[in-house]
Amino acid sequence: MVPHHAVARRSLLLRSLPALHTRSLPPHRDKPTSWNTDHAFVLSNPLLSLLERCRSMRQLLQVQAQMVATGLASDGLALSRLVAFCALSEWRDLGYCARILCVAEDPNAFSWNVGIRGFAESERPGEALVLYRWMLRNGGSRPDNYTYPLLLKICANSSMSRVGRGVLGHVVKLGFEGDLFVRNAVIHMVVSWGEVGQAREVFDGSPVRDLVSWNALINGYVRSGLAGYALKMYREMEAEGIMPDEVTMIGMVSSCAQLEDLKLGREFHRLIEGNGLTLTVPLANALMDMYIKCGDLEQAHEIFDNMKTRTFVSYTTMVVGYARFGFLDTARELFDGMPHKDVVPWNALIGGYVQANRSKEALALFHEMQSSNTRPDEVTMVTCLSACSQLGALEAGIWIHHYVEKHKLSLNVALGTALVDMYAKCGDIPRALRVFSEMAVKNSLTWTALICGLAHHGCALDAISFFREMIGNGLKPDEVTFLGVLSACCHGGLVEAGRNFFSQMTSEFNLFPRLKHYSCMVDLLGRAGLLEEAVKLIESMPIKADAAVWGPLFFACRVHRNVLLGQKVALELLKLDPRDSGTYVLLANMYGEANMWEEARKVRKLMTKRGVEKTPGCSSIELAEGASEVGYNLCVLKQEFPSLCSAGFSVFSDLLFNRSIWFQIFNPVPLFSWLSPVLLPLVGEACEWRLQIDSFICWSLGGTE
Repeated sequence: MVPHHAVARRSLLLRSLPALHTRSLPPHRDKPTSWNTDHAFVLSNPLLSLLERCRSMRQLLQVQAQMVATGLASDGLALSRLVAFCALSEWRDLGYCARILCVAEDPNAFSWNVGIRGFAESERPGEALVLYRWMLRNGGSRPDNYTYPLLLKICANSSMSRVGRGVLGHVVKLGFEGDLFVRNAVIHMVVSWGEVGQAREVFDGSPVRDLVSWNALINGYVRSGLAGYALKMYREMEAEGIMPDEVTMIGMVSSCAQLEDLKLGREFHRLIEGNGLTLTVPLANALMDMYIKCGDLEQAHEIFDNMKTRTFVSYTTMVVGYARFGFLDTARELFDGMPHKDVVPWNALIGGYVQANRSKEALALFHEMQSSNTRPDEVTMVTCLSACSQLGALEAGIWIHHYVEKHKLSLNVALGTALVDMYAKCGDIPRALRVFSEMAVKNSLTWTALICGLAHHGCALDAISFFREMIGNGLKPDEVTFLGVLSACCHGGLVEAGRNFFSQMTSEFNLFPRLKHYSCMVDLLGRAGLLEEAVKLIESMPIKADAAVWGPLFFACRVHRNVLLGQKVALELLKLDPRDSGTYVLLANMYGEANMWEEARKVRKLMTKRGVEKTPGCSSIELAEGASEVGYNLCVLKQEFPSLCSAGFSVFSDLLFNRSIWFQIFNPVPLFSWLSPVLLPLVGEACEWRLQIDSFICWSLGGTE
């Protein structure tokens, strides 16, 4: 007879079972685990052999009724077969599995373990812990060394660390800390929390270690980004004579990918082939990822082509690789052929377009992503904001910001920084400041984005103020931060402040100036008329000056009418790039302003003799459908409108106000702003033309309808 307290406990348990979701849960794994057994007793018993052939819960209930009627249900092995069907079969019902365990008189540890395993492999693994608590309260069977590896695996999620420590306390209390299976599960759990130091202590304290122990720690180091430690562990494993398997090789190949060590990666690839290890899909994916990160796309492509079975990860890895190397058409073709897409390949392809400065296509792909009902994440938003920054597409950037707020995406440091950078580069400084102030956490990149934006838009004092505040908050500036603050000094004419910041780079922050920093300093000194100091700075450079350094000095020579120095600087620029039309034009203009007309003619003749043509200019304006970029070229004007070169303007005037033609050929705003000072003095009725052109400019800014 069952004791009264046991009946009461089971009654309480049954009332609490809704927490275990009594409806059947869909399996978390791709294919259900085989639950059948070849045990002799099971196969020889008519009811149990019939149970093994059940194909639905209805059939199981019929068999169970016969087992209860004959008393077979009280047998431990028979009960475990009922539990196995409900927990592990294709037709499983975990809620009913829990009911069987909780009403049974004395389920053995094996039956409880099967039930716990069923919940652990479901979509709600945390409910296995509820079943474990009822196992403890049942008072019959105690957990064994097979129970705790299941529970510790569930607790490997970082959000379950507190529960995991509680389970670990049970392990120690019941004396299972010396069991190899349990210790391996503990190592796996602790490294999954990112606490590899503690995992190493458990590993070192193990009296017996097997390959699983080594693999758990090696892959733990890899997941923590400690590739060097993972390689060291592998060498120790080799020294102890333990042969690696496919899991070990995944860790080693991933370490080479982190280190971007192609030579070592190839050595491990040869080792895999030499040891006859099976090239499993996860191992092939790891090899492809390693080759891509190490720069050998061809080898990754070869592995991909030879794969008999490809997973979603395989396709995604190659899409990322092609996009990274700029083969965007190939990446798109592979992307379109993917049987299933989540946010990762979308992000990879969008990022590839942005990296290749094809931002319009990136934003078009983002809209396509939305149409496919794939939910963007924070990475998508950061990439799209970078595209808006490249295009100067403020309206699109504002729309993305509203999308982030509407869908309550986390405004983490990366996304907040991207918003600040986009608003700053698009010229909306008030919005950039607003986002900056709303960010709970800011890193040095966030401060740098704001400082550079303020500097670029002439807010020199504000940029310097934020730079000093950044330093006061204990953040270390990098080369880009100093580039921003030096640019601020340049735009603000703050020569002394610029000298001080330039000096601080080396003296206080151990940063060595690069060409762009020298370019800023030369520009700062040149604008202030300190041409000799700028020359001395260039001569003292530890690296060879390029056009970005000589260019500002050349421009300063023209502004301050220092023709002699300008000639010398022009020669340096022409040595660097004899095909740069800007150098010839600026030099000729400088001669012209100095009334040295003969020299100016010589420069233009030299330009013609060398076949150097002036580079066409281009501008972009943001229309309703996005940013539109159009180029214009004086040579095209001469070819298409020959009468324009005379004073008549007969053909030109007919086309001037035909809006449909002009918007197909030119972007009117920059074109007419250039034409006004150049062509209008040539005509007699300059005032009338000026009025018409100014009206035309206002019209184009107002819209194109």
